[in-house]
Amino acid sequence: MISPCPKTLFAKVWDAHRVVDLDGETALIAIDRVLLHERTGSIALKGLAERGRRVLDPHQAFATTDHIVDTRPGRSDETPMPGGSAFIQATRAAALAAGITFYDLHDPAQGIVHVLSPERGIVLPGLTLVCPDSHTGTQGALGALAWGIGSTEAEHALATGTLRVRRPRTMRVTMTNRLAPGVTAKDLALALIGALGAGGAMGHVVEYTGTAIAALDIEARLTLCNMATELSAFSAIIAPDAQTIDYLAGRPHAPQGALWDAAVAQWRDLASDADARFDRDVAFDAATVAPQVTWGISPQHVVAIDGRVPDLGACAHDDAQSHARALAYMDLAPGTPIIGLPIDAAFIGSCTNGRISDLRRAAALLKGRRVADGVRAICVPGSTPVKRQAEAEGIDAVFRAAGFEWRESGCSMCFFAGGESFGRHERVISSTNRNFESRQGPQTRTHLASPETVAASAIMGAIADPRRLAA
Repeated sequence: MISPCPKTLFAKVWDAHRVVDLDGETALIAIDRVLLHERTGSIALKGLAERGRRVLDPHQAFATTDHIVDTRPGRSDETPMPGGSAFIQATRAAALAAGITFYDLHDPAQGIVHVLSPERGIVLPGLTLVCPDSHTGTQGALGALAWGIGSTEAEHALATGTLRVRRPRTMRVTMTNRLAPGVTAKDLALALIGALGAGGAMGHVVEYTGTAIAALDIEARLTLCNMATELSAFSAIIAPDAQTIDYLAGRPHAPQGALWDAAVAQWRDLASDADARFDRDVAFDAATVAPQVTWGISPQHVVAIDGRVPDLGACAHDDAQSHARALAYMDLAPGTPIIGLPIDAAFIGSCTNGRISDLRRAAALLKGRRVADGVRAICVPGSTPVKRQAEAEGIDAVFRAAGFEWRESGCSMCFFAGGESFGRHERVISSTNRNFESRQGPQTRTHLASPETVAASAIMGAIADPRRLAA
């Protein structure tokens, strides 16, 4: 008997959803879930309505308010972004008219789309899922093929349940050993970006595997897959395991009863075959990773916490012009130690690091300590359920006592969209995913790091090694 050709996890999901092959490497792919948020959702839904079309299956489409909402206590439709309230109101009206599930501003399940979807069990192993947001690949941590699209593509997916997609290549990143104490999935993601470069996975679906991945909990895996966007990956994916199944059990949109049993039986076989071939293989030793901090204006501009700002010769992925531009923007010189750089602000939140485990770890360092004078510190939970859980555990009290602002959930100052921001030339340490020029405000200088490093730095008033405070 001739054995079938070994397949990658990606190929199994792709083949199961391939409606028809088109020209070259392009296929028409069935889409199981469409997620929307208020910054782009109204555009797609309004476009459908204007063309006289309907959402093919309203039960498979979901929308939330997250990107431009006000996260300050007592919020309403009014937002810091000029004209932002119109986006919220338009999405609300369009979602209700289309009959899709809508998590409104005061809904107890409201949250950042890539936090909300796993919490609700909207994303499931083996599904295809799209959203007009570049960090949609976050949800591949649960074994789904999830990727970001544009508003026009979202309109097509809503109307037809399909998308025309060029088949991406595959990259396996095998992460061996385990992370050292005090080192997180955010550090692992940043170290990988530093090693491969911001374009290191361009056009690939990255499958993370290995002993280091098996040791990560689901929320850590979500962080790791989230940052694959900063590798320019099409998406990222991790094969489901017992942790995945335990995490999804009982979630509102997960299967129930006999359907759950049948789904689990399928998920247990959802993995790359032993002899499956990838277009590219990368090996990475997680045990060698220390806490990481970015120094420049790209996530690839990263060094270990005890490192120094590198010169051009030490930056394999930089050219002279981009390196000089990063140094000038950040007002740094080669050889400057990362530890001890004074900061003006600290931010904990985002779809990268706004989950309950992130807040618990940061709170463990903040307990009994105070934010340094002159530092503005803000914590924005990734969803309303995360906020409620943190408050039930007393985590909010720890943040408040330490001098952090405690906010409602949303994307907040992960990015500047014409609303609330940090100040011009202020140096911010942030648990978010991007440090581009003016990402967190006009001329704001952002250093990416883990929630623990952000918390430690807020206490010290300068970039600090969280392991020293935890000792």
